[in-house]
Amino acid sequence: MKTINKKKLGKIIAIANQKGGVGKTTTAINLAASLAVLEFKTLLVDADPQANATSGVGFDPRNIKTSVYECIINDVDPIDILLKTDTPNLDLLPSHIDLVGAEIEIINLPNREQLMKGVLDKVRDNYDFVIIDCSPSLGLVTLNAMSAADSVIIPVQCEYFALEGLGKLLNTIKIVQQRLNPELQIEGILLTMYDVRLRLSNQVVDEVKKHFQEMVFDTIIQRNTKLGEAPSFGQTIIMHDVSSKGATNYLNLAREILQKNNMTKINQEDKIITLKDEH
Repeated sequence: MKTINKKKLGKIIAIANQKGGVGKTTTAINLAASLAVLEFKTLLVDADPQANATSGVGFDPRNIKTSVYECIINDVDPIDILLKTDTPNLDLLPSHIDLVGAEIEIINLPNREQLMKGVLDKVRDNYDFVIIDCSPSLGLVTLNAMSAADSVIIPVQCEYFALEGLGKLLNTIKIVQQRLNPELQIEGILLTMYDVRLRLSNQVVDEVKKHFQEMVFDTIIQRNTKLGEAPSFGQTIIMHDVSSKGATNYLNLAREILQKNNMTKINQEDKIITLKDEH
C-alpha cells in the first residue's frame, strides 16, 4: 500500500540545468519511467522545444499536432492531449518545435511566468508525480517550469567543467524562490555520466559533495551503453533493458526520492500492526 502526501497533490519535479549534455532528458525520461514501474502514476512533461523526451518515449514529434505549446499559448486543456506510453502508469504531455516561439509570444502577457503552473494545476491531482524536462536554457519556459514545480533536480556530469554554470542556475532558483515560487526546493544534485575507471570522475564526485554536501543524491548515474541506445529505439531504459546498470541506477534514484518524500510502499501503521501480531 502506498502512502501519498495528503496535503499536496501530485509532486511536480523540474529537471533543470542550462548546460546541455548533462543527462537532463535521460534523467527526466528514466526517472519518470522508474517511478511508474514502482506503481506511482507519473506524468512526463516535455518542456523542451527539441522534444527529445517526446521521442525518447516512442512518439515522433513531427506527428504531434497539439503539444504543451498550445496549452500555454491557446489555453488547450492538457487532459485532452495526454499520450499513454508503453510503460504502465506513465503518461506524456508532449512537446513540439513550436515551443521555441513561446518565449517571444508570452513575454508581454500578464503572469507570464505562471502560465505552465495553470496548465499543470489541471492535471496534477491525477498523478503521484509530474516530471518536467526543461530546455537547456534559463529562458521564460524554464522559469515557468520552476514556478510550477515543488522542487528541482539538477543533473551535473562528472566531467571537468561540472561546476561551471551551476552558480548561475542556483542563483536563478533563488530568484524564483524569492519572486515567483517561495515553496520551490532543491530536490537534489544528481551526478551523471560517472565512469568508475576515470580519476577525474572521482575527483568531480568528491568536489561536488564537498561543496553541496546533503544536497547531493547518494545515487550516481554511471556511464552506460544501454542508456545511450534506448532513445534511438524510442524506449525508456526500463523497457529497453531492465537488467542494465542504467536501469538499476534510475530505479535506485526513484527509490531515494520516494524515501526522501516519505512515499514508501509500506504504511507506518502497517508496520506497527505487523509488530503487534508477532507478540
